[in-house]
Amino acid sequence: MPTTLPVFFFSHGSTAMLQNRTAAAAYWEQVGRQALEQGVERIVMMGAHWETMGEKILVSANPAPPKQPVAWVDPARYVDFDLNPDLELASEVVGLLSDAGFDAALEPKFEQIHDTFMILKWMFPGGKSLPHVIVSHNARFDPHFHMKIGAALRPLRQANTLIIGSGGAVHNLYRNNWAQVIRYRDNLAQERPPEQWAVDFGEAFKDVVTQNTGPALRRGMARLMQHPQYRDAQGTDDHFMSALFAVGAAGSVEDTGKPNYAGAETWELLNMRNSQFQFGDWPQEPHVTPINAASAMIEVDAK
Repeated sequence: MPTTLPVFFFSHGSTAMLQNRTAAAAYWEQVGRQALEQGVERIVMMGAHWETMGEKILVSANPAPPKQPVAWVDPARYVDFDLNPDLELASEVVGLLSDAGFDAALEPKFEQIHDTFMILKWMFPGGKSLPHVIVSHNARFDPHFHMKIGAALRPLRQANTLIIGSGGAVHNLYRNNWAQVIRYRDNLAQERPPEQWAVDFGEAFKDVVTQNTGPALRRGMARLMQHPQYRDAQGTDDHFMSALFAVGAAGSVEDTGKPNYAGAETWELLNMRNSQFQFGDWPQEPHVTPINAASAMIEVDAK
């Protein structure tokens, strides 16, 4: 019987998360190391900053995609990173989505955005990503539509392919404290405790992930959009769609009873809660990606 790889949801945070090695970045590094150790060959990602109109879903198919500039980060930190796009995988993804009834197509003019290449760069510090593709989300922000995208791609979990959603568990740009990063380029300073809504919704998100499996996981994540603090935690819906994509790939009947885990967490800009999650176990030990936040060795660029 083929092995089934875990699925991940990463809260990527602000662009400054590319600059600093935080607990979240250390977690992404460990996931990358484990992916290589466990024989992962390819990655499919959905981010938060590439959306399409109507019913269309696009899949990255640019053999040499440029990286869009990253605010507050020295370009030397990312310009030379080899994205290693996988055009063969892109066609395979379009085929799976089309078979599931989606209007899917390749996008040969795709430009990579920080929400995805930031993750890949931390996962693979050697300078080259595993072969990968990016799937767009849809501007209708329908939770069930995005879960169905993940469900359509679930078979890739049994084809040495890691499925990752990159968004934000608590990501409201309108309610962050920007003064520290604008004045001092310090996104990690917490002058005071985060506001209660950020704490509460983050805990609700974590509870849905860790207390549900199978189809109940999908239902729980969709219901979070009706949570009374959802709009406090999500200023716009775009950073939540990749979470729905992830549980679509990790919430089938076959996933029932398989535990899900909360990983590292990094607070920034006062109210941005960058929580990381793993759905399912690695085929081989260790089953749970470990992280010791105290050893993350936060490094703030002095430039």
